[in-house]
Amino acid sequence: MIITIDGPAASGKSTAARLLARKLGASFLDTGAMYRAVTLAGTQAGIDLSDQEKLLGVMEEREFQFSAQQDRMLVRIDGKDVTEQLRDAEITANARYIASAPKVREKLVKMQRRFAAGEKRIVTEGRDQGTVAFADADIKFFLTAKPEERARRRQAELQAKGVKESLEQIQSAIEERDKSDQSRAVGPLKPAEDAVLIDTTDLNIEEVVEELLGFVKEKCLKSG
Repeated sequence: MIITIDGPAASGKSTAARLLARKLGASFLDTGAMYRAVTLAGTQAGIDLSDQEKLLGVMEEREFQFSAQQDRMLVRIDGKDVTEQLRDAEITANARYIASAPKVREKLVKMQRRFAAGEKRIVTEGRDQGTVAFADADIKFFLTAKPEERARRRQAELQAKGVKESLEQIQSAIEERDKSDQSRAVGPLKPAEDAVLIDTTDLNIEEVVEELLGFVKEKCLKSG
C-alpha cells in the first residue's frame, strides 16, 4: 500500500504523514530529507548549488542510504548518519536549488521508488508524490492551509528552536516558495486529479490525522 501526502510548506503534511505511518504500522518516506541530503552533500563539497551538473557529480561520488526506523527515516551519506544535520536552517533554505534541478529530481524520484519497493506499506510526503513519484498510489491526499496560518505554524517551530523571525518575513518566504513550487517545469506543486483535498487551516494535527485515517479505513473497506 502506498499513501501519498502532498502540499505546500507548513501545511502539516510532514507531521501528519509521520503520525499516520505510525498508526498504520507503515514506513515513513520523508522526501524532504532526501532533498536536504543532496543539499548537505553539495554544501560539503563546496560546489555552486545552482549548477545541476555539479550536483549530479556529487550524487555519483557519494553514497546515499535511506532507511525506515519506526516513524522516521534515517539518512546516511557514505555510511555516516546525517539525519540531525539535515534540519540545519541553511540546509533547509538551500534545498530549493535541488528541487528546481530537473535531472536531480529525476534521480531522487528513482531513489524514492527504490525505497518504496523494499517496504510493505509506506506513507510518503512531498510536493509531487501523487503526481510524479507514485502516480499509481493507492490513496492520495493534498493538504493545504491559508498562508497566514502556515506562517504562524512555521514561526512556532522556529521559536521552539530558539530562532526569532517576524511573521511577515516568514509568510513572505512561504508565499515565495509556493510560487517557485507551483511554476516549476518538472514536478510542479499541484493536487493529483484523484487526490483528496484537505484544508488544515482550522484543524489541529490530531484532527488532521484522524481525517486521513478515516479516508484510509473507508478505502480499505471498499477494496475488500
